[in-house]
Amino acid sequence: MFLSRFIGRTALLAAAKSESSAAAAAAAASTATSGSNPLEQFFEADYPEEGKPVYGRSWKASELRLKAWDDLQKLWYVLLKEKNMLMTQRQMLHAENLRFPNPERIPKVRKSMCRIKQVLTERAIEEPDPRRSAEMKRMINAL
Repeated sequence: MFLSRFIGRTALLAAAKSESSAAAAAAAASTATSGSNPLEQFFEADYPEEGKPVYGRSWKASELRLKAWDDLQKLWYVLLKEKNMLMTQRQMLHAENLRFPNPERIPKVRKSMCRIKQVLTERAIEEPDPRRSAEMKRMINAL
């Protein structure tokens, strides 16, 4: 299983490296200093069987209510990146007829994202200024 996953990733990463578009060249130039392919962020690192990480729970709304607006926006994009990584990995493994490890992670990420929207909506409703409230609601709906 590891070998087929590795071969699939290698082929995908090789295809990304051979892309000759200007956007790919610009992205490669910006990531050349870090030495990693930008597509690697859509795949989880392989861990040995004995060293597999333990994944946590979803965020509670009570915890999110304690965070600032900017922190919630940053957390939203971290969760969005995690969701994209999990969905990419799931699709790749499904195409190779392999089992997706830890499928319970996707609902945890989705729950956390829904709770962030809930908390931000609560704040927008409580906002006394109607113009600012409307602006906040537009921003939340754009997420």
